[in-house]
Parts: sequence; structure tokens; C-alpha cells
Amino acid sequence: MQFDSSLRLLKGFHRARVLVIGDVMLDRFVYGAVERISPEAPIPVVRVERTADMPGGAANVARNLADLGGRVILVGVVGRDPTADDLSERLAALPTIEARLIADHSRPTSLKTRYVADGQQVMRADRESCEPVTATVARRLAEALEAAVAEADIVVLSDYAKGVLTDDVTRAAIEAARRAGKRVIVDPKSKQLAKYRGASVITPNRLELKEASGQECATPAQVAAAGRRFLDERLCESLVVTLGKDGMSVIEGDEAAFYLPTAARQVFDVSGAGDTVVAALALGLAAGGDLVEAAHLANVAAGLVVAKRGTATVTTGEIMGALAPGGTDPSKLFSLDTVRSMVRAWRSDGLKVAFTNGCFDLLHPGHISLLDQARHAADRLVVGINADISVSRLKGPNRPVQSEVARAIVLSAIKSVDAVVIFTEDTPLELIEMLEPDVLVKGADYTLETVVGAQFVRGRGGRVVLVELLGGYSTTETVRRVAGTASG
Repeated sequence: MQFDSSLRLLKGFHRARVLVIGDVMLDRFVYGAVERISPEAPIPVVRVERTADMPGGAANVARNLADLGGRVILVGVVGRDPTADDLSERLAALPTIEARLIADHSRPTSLKTRYVADGQQVMRADRESCEPVTATVARRLAEALEAAVAEADIVVLSDYAKGVLTDDVTRAAIEAARRAGKRVIVDPKSKQLAKYRGASVITPNRLELKEASGQECATPAQVAAAGRRFLDERLCESLVVTLGKDGMSVIEGDEAAFYLPTAARQVFDVSGAGDTVVAALALGLAAGGDLVEAAHLANVAAGLVVAKRGTATVTTGEIMGALAPGGTDPSKLFSLDTVRSMVRAWRSDGLKVAFTNGCFDLLHPGHISLLDQARHAADRLVVGINADISVSRLKGPNRPVQSEVARAIVLSAIKSVDAVVIFTEDTPLELIEMLEPDVLVKGADYTLETVVGAQFVRGRGGRVVLVELLGGYSTTETVRRVAGTASG
């Protein structure tokens, strides 16, 4: 797949609206160290140092979609317990996710607690119910998805076999989507794939396909043969089979199966990798790509996410960096690792590196002036831009106007900019600490005390430069004026 084609699809991610229905849960990671074996039993004693919570299951699919720039309606079931409150709090921090969760006092909110010591998972404890939801809850789910499907471009069923996607709920979801002319992607857990009849795409992993088909799936050819059986039965239109370290296979229609080799560089943690695949696949299709194009992006995303620890996500910026031919790209869009290496190389050549950052939504002359002045403050200029999810948190759910991909492409075309890197945090402090710029540049509307990272840069002997602003330009005011004109 050509880099330009990939960028075209990635640019469309922020326009996509995805309905996710399935088993939501909370993933809790308890981190610590093991220094001894318990005298009570031959088990390690974990000295707990910190705990981290994040959305899991279908909620992690939603989180992946949000971090990739998409907008999400999430339908699921929670209990009436503190875990539900914790999950709702995590989801509320993601402004592009609209959670429509149904509370059921008869069951607990699914909670997976992983104990990690010295970088290794030593135990997992699950608190959950796998019983099918009651008929009453099933009716409420069907009503919720019927109302939501009209608002979505594509529908994802995330089945973790925790009782939400019963046969009736699954059938209702697929039928509602079909009536509305929306495609359905299913991440299955049931060995009986007939449960998902009528889906557009089913995304089993190798083991799930083997168990469902009863056929060996050790090679891509065997995977294709096993998958073809379900297409012949008209169970679904296509299958995307994830093969772990071997990549993935795309099986559709009468076409020969398309095999995508792995894009993973190293594997630290496979937790939630399937959620990343289905999220990228859904956005790729919603953005206008064909199945192979969307699967290509999903394969790259999976290779990136397994190199992270915990239930992680990726961004379109990271995918762009991974896709850039030869690790570099003439349009100056780079991954964090590449930019960090470039900065070190520039510094070893005796060059000074400047850094500035912003949302850069609707680029205007004020931005150009700031970037030109920033470039004149050093030999090279790195620009950090807020990812879509970060802009939404800072500016509201209707921002950004342009996706992170579009903003990065526009910035990369500016002569004074030497590299562009996208960050997901609300401030660039972590990025600044990684890149260690010689000069930190912000507008004169800041003070030395309010510039994020100023203390770090000055502590290393660097400079903080406050440049003169070109008056009369404001992205927020422009957006407000355009909105007012449109409503009038």
C-alpha cells in the first residue's frame, strides 16, 4: 500500500463515527516488586508500588478508536458498584466517547486485575459474571443500539463472552445495522461463528478460527482454507484473521486470500492487541478504504501496540511514523523514536535544536510567524502537535476541525519546520524531556513561569525564547465565526 494512500485514509479517521457494543470492563494493573517468597505458600510476595486503571474489553475498543481520532458511541452493561464508577470516570476523560452504559444491579462490572512485578505479570484476578444478561437488559440493549446505529458510520461488536452479546442481542445488532445500511465488524469469542451470521467482517485469531472450523490453521494457506468455508456458507462477507507474530490474512469474496506479514518489531505485551486491530480496521473502512487497505493499517497498528506495556493504544501519528519509507519521509512526519534519533544526530553535528508546540488547527499567519521565529532561534526546529484526542480534551468535543494527520501534513510543508511529531498528552512536557531541546519557543503571551518545560530546558543550560505574536489571528475565534455564519 502506498504511503500517500495510507495518509488519505488516516486523514479520514477523525470524520468517522463508530458504534461499539459489547462487554465493557475495567483493566486494573497493580505494579510492584517481588523481593521474597511467602512463608505461607510457595508464591511470590508483591510489594505494591502503584495501581493504574484503564477501560478494557469493548471499552478498550472505544478507547483505541478515540486515540486514533474517531468518535464513538459505546453501548454496554455495568453493575452498580465502585468498579462501574471507576470505569465511567475513565471514559468521561475521553471527550470523543459517548458512553451509553446500562446499569444492572444483578451482576458486577467486569474487572480484570493484573499483578505486574519487575516487568512480568505474575497473576491475574477476574471479578465478573459470564451469565447471559436478562431478557429485560437485552431489550434495553436492543433499544439503545437501534437508536444509536443511525448516528454511526460503522458498527463494531466486541464479544468477550461475558454475557452481553447473547444470540438475541447479537442478531438484533446485526439486523439493525443492516436495515440502516451500515457494515458490521465482529471481534468474536464464540466458537460458533454462526452466531454472527450477517456480519460484514469477522476478525477471529488463529486459535479461534481453528476451533470454529475444526481445521488446522498453522500456515496462511490453511488459514485461508478454513476461512473460505465460512464464506461459502455465506456466514459473512469477509474474514480478517490475526496470526500473532505471523501477521494477518484477509479472506473475502472470490478473491485469493491476501497475507500481510507481521509489522511487529518487538513484543512486550499483547493485552488488548485485538482491540487495536478492530478499531483501526473499522476506521479504515469508515474512511473509505477497501478491506485490504484497512487491514494494512490495522496490521501496522497491532505491531506498534504490542511493543507497549499494559492495555495500550496507538495514534495515527505513530502509524504515520511506522509507514514512512525507510524510516524517514520527505514530508517530515516522524515517529517519536525517529525524531529522538534525529535530534541526537543533529546535536552530535554541533547543531542547536529548537522545539515549539501547539494544536495548529486551521493554520493561520500568526502560526507561520511563530514558526519562522522559532526556526531562527536555532539550526533545526521540531514541532510537536496535540493529537486529536488531546485537542478534544483541551478545546471541546467538536475540535479539532482538522485531523492530526491533516495538521501534521500542512505543518510539514512549511519550510521552517524540520520535523513534526504528534503527542497524546495534554502538555508536551514528556516529549520535551525525551527530546531535550536546546531552545524552547512559545509566544509572548506566555511568561517564563507558565511555559511548560521551561524549568527542565533551563536546568540543562538551554534557553526559553518568547517570540512576538502577529496580532489579529485566533483559531478559536475563526471557528466561532464560521459556526455563527453557518447557523445564520
